[in-house]
Amino acid sequence: KTLVDYDDISKGFVEIRVGFHSGPVLASVVGSRLPKYSVFGDTVNTSSRMESTSLPMRIHCSERSAGLLRSQAPEIKLECRGVINVKGKGEMVTFWVGDDLICGEDLDLDDFEFKGEVKN
Repeated sequence: KTLVDYDDISKGFVEIRVGFHSGPVLASVVGSRLPKYSVFGDTVNTSSRMESTSLPMRIHCSERSAGLLRSQAPEIKLECRGVINVKGKGEMVTFWVGDDLICGEDLDLDDFEFKGEVKN
């Protein structure tokens, strides 16, 4: 935990939400007077929705990202959050990531069919 203000602990602790999605993006430097590196695409928008529909101190990911995590880092715990309505995307199956799963039993991901292509 990280204090908001070390001099005034009554302000509490920092609580963040994390969300991510995996997929193609377009990246480029934008602007001539004040150039900024930017990333664009549906993957960026979906990642933002994963963050905004997460809970404080939780990591939330899409079904595609859960499939990639499962194949590349099977030691990381995943729990199916279920189907949620995601603005601009419709209904999506999403997952909680990490050791601090609080929403129920761990899911046996070998019994789950992941949508989309998963490459190692």
